[in-house]
Amino acid sequence: MQRVFLLCLVLALTGCAPALQQQLASVQESAPSSITEPALPKNSVLVIHVFVALCDNVNQGIVPVSASLGNGDNPQTNLYWGAAFGVKTFFNKNKDWQAVNPSNASVKSPSVVLDRVVFRHRRTGAFLIAEAYRGSYIQRATEDFLDAAAGLPGEKLILSEDGKEVEIYVGGSADLLAYIGHNGLMDFQLSSIPKKRDEEKREAIILACASKSYFAESLRSTGAKPLLWTTNLMAPEAYILSAALDGWLNRETDEQIRMRAAKAYASYQRIGLRGASGLFATGW
Repeated sequence: MQRVFLLCLVLALTGCAPALQQQLASVQESAPSSITEPALPKNSVLVIHVFVALCDNVNQGIVPVSASLGNGDNPQTNLYWGAAFGVKTFFNKNKDWQAVNPSNASVKSPSVVLDRVVFRHRRTGAFLIAEAYRGSYIQRATEDFLDAAAGLPGEKLILSEDGKEVEIYVGGSADLLAYIGHNGLMDFQLSSIPKKRDEEKREAIILACASKSYFAESLRSTGAKPLLWTTNLMAPEAYILSAALDGWLNRETDEQIRMRAAKAYASYQRIGLRGASGLFATGW
């Protein structure tokens, strides 16, 4: 009798085994994953990474500018890069910043990123890295900016300073990410919205027409804080970025930084401060 009982018990357990295995598999699938993203390399100095979508009369939904300013294939004359108020030209002439040449080439395709500049802030030692994306690749520039804001790792740059090699990391390792150019989200939709990858605190500047309205959903998903963005049509030129960075490096309040940007815009555009102030916003 005892042998019969044991045999029945074994058969019962054997019959339940597949069901038990399915239940365990279901629990494992529904349990939250303990896998986290690997920690990003840390920089010993402040790093600012700027993504510039070159102005492009042909490939962007903009009011056309002159042929040279709106040639998205030629950074040297482009409105947002080589022109008087373009990022490369403006910061080259800014005495607070010193140009530095990386010893390693960019890993990004030269057909996508046509030029790259690196500047070191003389007083604080902060580094600014700006990349000029071909105008037809504006969606790529937008996506790369948002990926970095979400914490996607970027490349390592090797710089020579006072005879010593300095390594800095861009992309998700940067403290401040900035986008400059036409608001491409007026013309296209992102294939996907990047999500926050870690708990690092990053800030973002978006100098494009009405960027607060168009970028809010995607930027919130990245977890980055909007330090400065815009409420209406405007000219996203480098003096705005320069003024905002002055305040940021001085550790001023967000509102002080916003007003710096507004004052610079009012001065260069020769408009009233009240009108310029209404073009810029900070925070959500």
